[in-house]
Amino acid sequence: MARNIAIKVARAEKDMTQKALAEAVGVSRQTINAIEQGEYNPTIKLCRAICRVLGKSLDDLFWEEECEENF
Repeated sequence: MARNIAIKVARAEKDMTQKALAEAVGVSRQTINAIEQGEYNPTIKLCRAICRVLGKSLDDLFWEEECEENF
């Protein structure tokens, strides 16, 4: 699983820490860190919550370009 730089960038644009994002979506800071590092695949419910808080779409934060090449 690839690192999720898009979440880190979107978080920085809103001047949010991992802890603040985690609290806003109801998970631990470690979970947000694991998502950003590509070590945890979040549920669609969590993905949608992250998108809502960061003001981004699912495509903005979770689309993987390399998936297009596999089809």
